[in-house]
Amino acid sequence: MPGNGARAVQVRIEGRVQGVGFRAWAIREARARGLSGWVRNRTDGSVEALIAGPTPAVEAMVAACRSGPRAAVVTQVGVAPASDPRSDNFVQRPTV
Repeated sequence: MPGNGARAVQVRIEGRVQGVGFRAWAIREARARGLSGWVRNRTDGSVEALIAGPTPAVEAMVAACRSGPRAAVVTQVGVAPASDPRSDNFVQRPTV
């Protein structure tokens, strides 16, 4: 992906992020930005997402995850490089 203006990252969002509509919000936000990837809950109470697309849109999505939907209380957002999911959509995955 480097060199074509695109980026993929894996994000772990911690805080009060389950039971507040975070996954549905993330899907709406990512699709509005033309991003691909996925979002899912984790059994430890965090939300995890793989976000891919144009670098500015990925960075904007990561920034948006720092606050999330209105009912969320985000305490930490971890970001790590990831591989392109080779998808044209942003979807919800099952909890892991």
